[in-house]
Amino acid sequence: MLNKNIPIPLYFQLEKLILEEIENGSYPVGSMIPTEKELSQMFDISRTTVRQAIADLVQKERLYRTKSKGTFVAHPKINQGFIHSILSYNDDVRNAGRVPSTEVLKLEVVTLPRDVAYQIDQALDSKAVYLYRKRMVDGQPFVRVETYLPYSKCSFLLDHNFCEESLYHVLDQREDTRVTRIVRTCEVRTAGTEDVNILGLKRGQPIHSFTSLGYNSNGVLIEYSLAHYRGDQSKFQVEISRK
Repeated sequence: MLNKNIPIPLYFQLEKLILEEIENGSYPVGSMIPTEKELSQMFDISRTTVRQAIADLVQKERLYRTKSKGTFVAHPKINQGFIHSILSYNDDVRNAGRVPSTEVLKLEVVTLPRDVAYQIDQALDSKAVYLYRKRMVDGQPFVRVETYLPYSKCSFLLDHNFCEESLYHVLDQREDTRVTRIVRTCEVRTAGTEDVNILGLKRGQPIHSFTSLGYNSNGVLIEYSLAHYRGDQSKFQVEISRK
């Protein structure tokens, strides 16, 4: 129940109660919470107070509204730490209390595509190990990643199972392929045909697009990756400090 005799706003108390119901499983992800009218009667408070609490939880992405249907419990977005640290996808997802999995779509030797060779300043006939993965969270598609690695240094990757192994962990096994510095660029784009087919998005939905350049301790390029994250399930946090 809400306590009307303390100086804590009623809408804030209601937010906390709803969050507690979500956390203890009374309101599972995807389920509809009681209507504004029902919550107003349940706690003997105004619908304006209920509306403010719901609006705050929608803003915090814990709830979402569907027109003419109601208000539902949202799946919490995964706060991706990889943008400011060298962390494997599996470690990042597990840190969020979720279950990662990977499907390898391709693992083969290719000639670098013209646009990739141009961006990383390599000859057009350069050979590369091409690794294309669909990565899931709790069994649902989350990101698709295309990675190019120099064949001369990384041919040993062809003998590994990246459904079970982490690319960074495997690269760490050799000093000359261990990635110690990454430059990442983020853009917001709309879903294209590949995103629709692999991630189950609708064309035009937002995605987070990342380009990553990974270097070893000698400054040699080891990894060039293109990653498309579902915009409706991911967020990225950057910490900045003044020296």
